[in-house]
Amino acid sequence: MPKHASSHASTAPLDPASYPTWGALRWLLLIRLLLVVGLTLVFSPNAVDPLLARADTELAWSALLVYTLLVLLSGLSLYGQWPARKQQVYLAILVDIVVFTLLMHAAGGVASGLGILLTVTVAAGALTMEGRLTLLFAALATIAVIAQQGYQAIQGQAPAFTQAGLLGILFFAVALISQMLYHRARTAEALAARRQVDLDDLSKLNEFIIQNMATGILVADGERRLRLMNQATRELLGIAHDRHAPGVALGAVSTALAAELERLVQPGAHRQAVVSHHGRALRVSVKLLGAHRASGVILYLRDDREATAEAQRIKLAALGTLTASIAHNIRNPLSAISHAAELCAEAPGLAGDEQQLLAIVHRNSARIDEIVSSVLELSRRDRMQRQTLELYDWLRGFVDEFTESRQLGPRRLHLHLERDPGTVVADPRHLHQILANLCENALVHGGDGPVTLVLDRDHHTRRPLLEVIDQGPGIAPEVADAIFDPFFTTRHSGTGLGLYIARELAESNAMTLALLPNRPSGCRFRLLFATTTDEDRAD
Repeated sequence: MPKHASSHASTAPLDPASYPTWGALRWLLLIRLLLVVGLTLVFSPNAVDPLLARADTELAWSALLVYTLLVLLSGLSLYGQWPARKQQVYLAILVDIVVFTLLMHAAGGVASGLGILLTVTVAAGALTMEGRLTLLFAALATIAVIAQQGYQAIQGQAPAFTQAGLLGILFFAVALISQMLYHRARTAEALAARRQVDLDDLSKLNEFIIQNMATGILVADGERRLRLMNQATRELLGIAHDRHAPGVALGAVSTALAAELERLVQPGAHRQAVVSHHGRALRVSVKLLGAHRASGVILYLRDDREATAEAQRIKLAALGTLTASIAHNIRNPLSAISHAAELCAEAPGLAGDEQQLLAIVHRNSARIDEIVSSVLELSRRDRMQRQTLELYDWLRGFVDEFTESRQLGPRRLHLHLERDPGTVVADPRHLHQILANLCENALVHGGDGPVTLVLDRDHHTRRPLLEVIDQGPGIAPEVADAIFDPFFTTRHSGTGLGLYIARELAESNAMTLALLPNRPSGCRFRLLFATTTDEDRAD
């Protein structure tokens, strides 16, 4: 958008160099041609004006002939645009003053009334040129009239200096009025130009905003013909940029969309629907531009999967806030219960049943505390601190630390490198928790067999991947789809949040966590890391 042009146009003063325009010179030429025709009729032999009966026709026709030639010559100069515009106006005004003064003298002086032609010349010059020159034109016309009257007095004719003076006053009055009209016209023209620039800039801004909106915008008229379609709509509908110009029928763009639109605009119909276009589900919202069909409609298009995912993110964010608040309020009384149980356990002379009851309190308090810690960690999943990690080196450190902290035997957890994936971008704390949860599950459900971390690259996308494989009995097919649901567990002592939190943290880092079939037994969880594009989208 031309911001600089807009601001400059709105603050720049009127430029005198731009006046007079070639259009104004053409109007001046037209006026002079009309004056030539009118004066020819006035001095024709059939004229009946008694004031012109005693006119010096020889002088008048000579002046008219020269004037006609000069006007035609000015037309050629205007066509060739030489000399410059101001010089052409100067010459035209001077020629008119001289010729009209001669014609007035030929007709008998001021009493003939032809002196009014000088008023037209003064006004034309004032409206064509800069305002400061209007008084100069008036002064030249006044001097010419007074000089003509002085010449009459020298010739022995009765001069009319009073009428000449009044005519001079009229010249200056016309010059001043023309000057005001000149400035008002210039101001109005400059204002119109600024408004046009602002409108053009606003139109470009609106077009830029619409074309760069993530939501698809499609406008159709009453005949259901395309009027506007932004880039997001083209991407959603799979349309090339050079196809379907404005005016094309909506049915040619999308048959399903056109058919659904007719249903959505019916009175009482819900203005939203999901339309299938080339196997892609699109969520369509309709906005009527008026009460009548001829007013047209606006269609808002979104990928239904993205809309559903966004709604899910909003719901999870609200749920995370709620659960975090509940977890904080649970932790305080839970700490009091645990502390009270510890004090009771220290009391002397407790019976075996009492000790067993206190052990139940301890055990379940610890389980609740684990659930609260998991919920709080989940509510903080958006507080990421991403870093660039050398994945293989980082995993070697993780395996050493996990093996030592769990006091695992040799070869119980080992890292196998298929292909070096290089670097990845992720939050190391989140990645550590994801792998800790997966490895804990593998150790618990995998029996005494080894747990293997396989580092590789995806064959199709070339994205880095990490697989956690155990040799246990595996997961039954009937519960495989539910293992990532919150609080789903196959153990009485489990919280059911480990895999759910792992998947949520993976998605927060633009990674994908999935359960894959493993042959002949065991479980295989695959963590697919993000590419640069995926990381940008996640941000």
